[in-house]
Amino acid sequence: MTTHLEQKSNIKLLERQLEKQKDNRQRLVMLDQLANHYTFTNVREGQKCLAEISEILKDNPNPDFELNYHKNTALIENQLYNYILAEQHFLKSIAIVEERGDIQQQVDTYIDYAGTCLNLDKREMAKYYLEEASKKLKAFPDRLLETRITCRLGFLSLHVSNNTRAIELLLEAEKNITAAEHRLTLKDYYFLALIYSGLGNIYEHNGNTEKSVNAYLKGANLCETIGMRTRMSWHYLNVGKGYMSLDEHDSAEAFFSKAIQIQDDISQDARAGAYANLGYCYYLKEKYEPALELFSKAENLYIERRSVNRTNLSMIECWKAQLFTDIKKYKKAEKAFLSAFNYADDNLNQLSNVCQSIADYHAEMNNYKSAYDYLQLYNEIKEQHYTQINKRGVTEMRIKYEAEKSEQEAEMLRLQATGLQLKALRAQMNPHFMYNALNSIQNFITSNQTDFATKYLAKFAKLMRQSLEYSDLETISLEKELEFLGDYLFLNQKLRFENTLNYSINMSEDIEEDIMGVPTMIIQPYVENAIEHGLRTVEKGLVKIDFSIADEDTILCVIEDNGVGRKVVKERQKKDGYHLTHKSRGTLITEQRLRILHKSNKKGFHVQTIDLLKANGEAKGTRVEVRIPIIDLQINI
Repeated sequence: MTTHLEQKSNIKLLERQLEKQKDNRQRLVMLDQLANHYTFTNVREGQKCLAEISEILKDNPNPDFELNYHKNTALIENQLYNYILAEQHFLKSIAIVEERGDIQQQVDTYIDYAGTCLNLDKREMAKYYLEEASKKLKAFPDRLLETRITCRLGFLSLHVSNNTRAIELLLEAEKNITAAEHRLTLKDYYFLALIYSGLGNIYEHNGNTEKSVNAYLKGANLCETIGMRTRMSWHYLNVGKGYMSLDEHDSAEAFFSKAIQIQDDISQDARAGAYANLGYCYYLKEKYEPALELFSKAENLYIERRSVNRTNLSMIECWKAQLFTDIKKYKKAEKAFLSAFNYADDNLNQLSNVCQSIADYHAEMNNYKSAYDYLQLYNEIKEQHYTQINKRGVTEMRIKYEAEKSEQEAEMLRLQATGLQLKALRAQMNPHFMYNALNSIQNFITSNQTDFATKYLAKFAKLMRQSLEYSDLETISLEKELEFLGDYLFLNQKLRFENTLNYSINMSEDIEEDIMGVPTMIIQPYVENAIEHGLRTVEKGLVKIDFSIADEDTILCVIEDNGVGRKVVKERQKKDGYHLTHKSRGTLITEQRLRILHKSNKKGFHVQTIDLLKANGEAKGTRVEVRIPIIDLQINI
């Protein structure tokens, strides 16, 4: 792994080379490398690089550099709180990466966009892209990308107040990412910093202050080591607030001062919080003038922000009121209390605290009637707050229950599909096919046609072995499914129908059969049905099997035969006890499997049987359309 000092040295060298480079194409390569670094370490420098990249790309278009330009711009705008602009650039990068990017690039982009979706409170969109990223990684595993998904899922759980699930996911992500320390990129460290921030937030929410401070400290130390300046102010602020909760005011002061000193203009909220909290530390030490100056700086920064944080302003005004009371400036104290009350109007907890402070103030001033009135108001608001907390708790429990219920239902569906898988395989091979195949092989042996006997016996043994092997699998590649169908049809053609059966298996060009997974032996029962019921009495039978992409999640398989048709089959079944009870148990169970698999994938079940008719209305065969869910394969690479 490249150390921070080595990385810093490489960046400095690259900057010097860029100063001397005149060729725009070469500059583009260098600027791209610098932008990749500065996106996480120095947003302002990153913006400068991206501005020049944009100009060069106008005359030298290049999709690969355009992809990086939009991704890095989106990441920077996200850090600047310009979430809508970030989303616009992410959508452009997704359009490029889906057209020409590899799986890792697509997954990386989806994960990054999910973060902005969470910031825009588009939870369902975030969940969708994280699910899509997970699907792609099942076929092309990447442990670090999987860890980033886990991190985002942790924050998704935080957004729906499922702190229990959030902490499980974030701790898992921390464990996996630290285990791969020797090969972490700057972006991986960025995610590790997010993990520490999330853990600190949860511990703080749960009242575990020491753990909270420890998590925030890890984030701060990491940012210092790697040089991720855009996150350092927040980490310092959070560590300082933790120390304040532990009444370690000297340590708190040190970290608030660090947060203020960071020349990081994009973290104005963090700087404002640091000014306010440092002012409170000074107030506790009776440094009144410096405290008021810091309170004023904090208020100005909060008010300059587009969305004023009224709760923070209320806290500052309340602190100011207490300070003015201590120095006997009572009119200013009362004015500050009124501002604190007005700012806290939408936060019941803060409003109750303000009422308590105002009641204490009036009691100190011997205004007992006013003190009593504010205590009454405090009790009313506190009761409302407790009701609000209870409702929130009920909502959180419901969210947790629904999430766990969904996971359990998905697992139950998977288990049901597995059980039906085994049943289907037991019912897979028609006894007539097996009897006729073995009987034909025996005839070759008794007639001394040993070459044929050896050839077909080997084919038959392979088919039986595959049937047994696949009974342990839920999913196989489409390529193996096709190979199995080919062997099954070949043996039917040569042994059972003595070359009077013809067949074809066709596949559209956009199908990648070696990496696409399908439920094990999902088509064979329908082919068996066509042969057993439609073609058994036809002089020259034909089975055509066509595979094509239906949508991104399903394959359409069409099985077509030139058999006698369903009407004739039904008439025969009335006279044939075996075929009446058989009705291809394989197809019945297979359809149950498909219903479950489509349900778990939230797709509609689709198996349609169509009668093929001649112009005079007579049957000329049957067509069966089956939508097969595409299941990601685990590929070792």
